[in-house]
Amino acid sequence: MLSLVAGVLAMPAGASRTRTLAAPAPICVGATCTHWVRSDAWSATPSVYLARFRPFATQPAIVAYASWMRSATTQVALYPGYKGPGDTALARGPEMVPTQARARLLATFNSGFYEADHAGGFYVNHTLYFPMVRGAATLVRYANGTVDVMTWGAGARPGPNVLMARQNLTLLVANSRPTPLAANNAAWGLTLHGVAAVWRTALGVDAAGNLIYAAAPAQTSWSLARVMVELGCVRAMELDINPEWPIFVTYGAPGAVSPTLDVPNPNQIPGRFLYPSTKDFFALYSATSPGAAQPW
Repeated sequence: MLSLVAGVLAMPAGASRTRTLAAPAPICVGATCTHWVRSDAWSATPSVYLARFRPFATQPAIVAYASWMRSATTQVALYPGYKGPGDTALARGPEMVPTQARARLLATFNSGFYEADHAGGFYVNHTLYFPMVRGAATLVRYANGTVDVMTWGAGARPGPNVLMARQNLTLLVANSRPTPLAANNAAWGLTLHGVAAVWRTALGVDAAGNLIYAAAPAQTSWSLARVMVELGCVRAMELDINPEWPIFVTYGAPGAVSPTLDVPNPNQIPGRFLYPSTKDFFALYSATSPGAAQPW
C-alpha cells in the first residue's frame, strides 16, 4: 500500500498546478513501524527511499536493509561484468556505470547468480548474452518504460517490446505470498560452508509496479520471502546470496559524488561500480523519457 503524503513538486514550465507523488507507506512489523527516508534529496523528483528495519519480532538482532524505487521516474539498467554473463567475446559495454550517464545516477546494486551457478537469461542493449528460460523469475524493462518482476512465459529470445531482461531462479514471492518452493532452502543456491541462513538479497515489485530491493543477514529462502512480503511486494525474485555480494549504493550529488554503502558489507566499497566490475550489476537513473535506451 502507498500513502499520498510526499513532497509536492513543481510541474514543467507553463503548468498551472503541482502534483503530489506517492511515497512508500511505513513498514510495520507487529506494532513497530519504520518510516522510509528519501536518499535522493538532490534530485528534482523523489524517487529512491531507504529503510532499515527488524523484520522478525522474535529475532530482534536481525536488521534488513531495503530500498524503494519509483518506477515512473527512474530507469533501471543492466550491465555485464568482464567475467560474465555469457560469451565474453560478445560486446561487453562499459562494464561499469558509463561516465556520460553519472549526472543522472541514483543507485547501483547487485544482480543475480553467474549462469555457471544457475542458468538464467540475460538480455540488454539488443544483445542476448544467455538464452531466456521459460518459467524463470525475470526482471523485465519494457519499451514503454515500465518494469516488472515476473515468470517468463515466452521464448528463448525476448520480443521487440523488451529492452532488458535478467533472470534468476524462480519467483520467491507471487500473489503477495511466499511461493511453495521458498520453503525448500536447497533450491535457492549454494551457501557459504553449507549453512542454511546466510546473507541474501532480493528484488520485487509492489502493486503499483515500483521496485523494492532488500538485503539481510542470516536469511533462509523462506525468511527472505517473508521480508519481501512485509515490504509490500506482490512478486519478488532472489538475487545474489552469501556475504561477498550484497551491495546497494546511493549517491550524494549528481555525477556519482559521495557514494554511500546502504548495505553495511565489509566485502564491498562505495565506488564499486564506478570502475569495471567482474560481475554484472544494476544501475538506477533518473528517467529521461519512457522507453529510452539505457546508457551504454
